[in-house]
Amino acid sequence: MNKVRWSVTVPEATDQALRGYLAETGVKRGDISHFADKAVQLYLSDLIIENVKIRNKQYNQDEILAAIDEAISAH
Repeated sequence: MNKVRWSVTVPEATDQALRGYLAETGVKRGDISHFADKAVQLYLSDLIIENVKIRNKQYNQDEILAAIDEAISAH
C-alpha cells in the first residue's frame, strides 16, 4: 500500500491526550499515524452511514428489506 505524508495541526491538549493514551496502552510514538488513519476511517464510515440513513428516510423500511431479500435471492 502506498502511503502519503500529511501535515496536520491539532490543539496541544489533543496532542497531550493522545500521547498520554498511547503511552498508557503501550503503543509506541510512531503509531500516531496508525491511530490517525483508523480514526479518519471510522469517522468517514460514520459520515457515509449517516448520509445513507438520511437519503433512505424517504423510503419505507419494509420496501428496503424486501428489495434486499429480492437481490439476495436473485444470486
